[in-house]
Amino acid sequence: MENPEVSRREDGRHILNSSGSRPRHLLRLLRLLLIPNAPPWTHHQTLGYSSLTGISMERDHMKDLRRYLALKYIQYLVLSSSNAVSTLLGLLGSTYTMILLQSAKVSSKSTAVLISSLAQADILVFLSLVSDMVLGSFGASVSPGALALVQILLTANAHVSCVLLSCVAFEAYLITFLPSESQPLRTVRNARMICRVIWTLVAAECALFLMDDHLRASGASAPSRGPLGLLFQLSSVAADLLRSLSYILGILLRIINVYIYYKIFFSMSPRSRLKSK
Repeated sequence: MENPEVSRREDGRHILNSSGSRPRHLLRLLRLLLIPNAPPWTHHQTLGYSSLTGISMERDHMKDLRRYLALKYIQYLVLSSSNAVSTLLGLLGSTYTMILLQSAKVSSKSTAVLISSLAQADILVFLSLVSDMVLGSFGASVSPGALALVQILLTANAHVSCVLLSCVAFEAYLITFLPSESQPLRTVRNARMICRVIWTLVAAECALFLMDDHLRASGASAPSRGPLGLLFQLSSVAADLLRSLSYILGILLRIINVYIYYKIFFSMSPRSRLKSK
């Protein structure tokens, strides 16, 4: 009897390497992420047809989550900078996704935990927009620290989102190439722990950025001697290094994501090659 894990792995590879549009392949790969125990696709299921009834709502939910992930990949890992359209679509998509993930139709899997944290990160964007409108009503009397806080919220959102999307891509790699070996690691508990670590690190990063912005704004009033002055100097140097590291890390994450999906698309097993002929 054929091992279901091997069959599922080969099926995932066959789908990703068969002829057709690559965006459709990416959506099918994300289906593997959201439904890890899903059975292999048949020909009619691949085309979107099914003789079964009563599952259309669940399939629509999965499609919505896959489209949301595709939107977030474009927003944070493809576009060089955000714009009003992508920001608005991202907020609407995140709001719908947070509501959708509360539904009993969506099973609680590790990928669902990552997607939920990704959607919650857009709360920071909403807060920044509200803060910007409130500060705009005060005109020129707004302090530089308040403006820096708005920018810090956007920075935190971008950094959290990029890392979480990279985690989703890495999980896709594990599901495709190491499904049985990585199964003990792909748990809800580990996903929640990863999300906590990401949020904690980004919060510490933003706190350091806020301290540095406050020191730069205070200028001559900041102490320059003694232990407190040394602490301020060290924090300024650390903030500059962290900004450079964040820029380099952002480029590396884009490269890593492209490499992961390149491997998924173009790594074919001998069995997959026979199927595609």
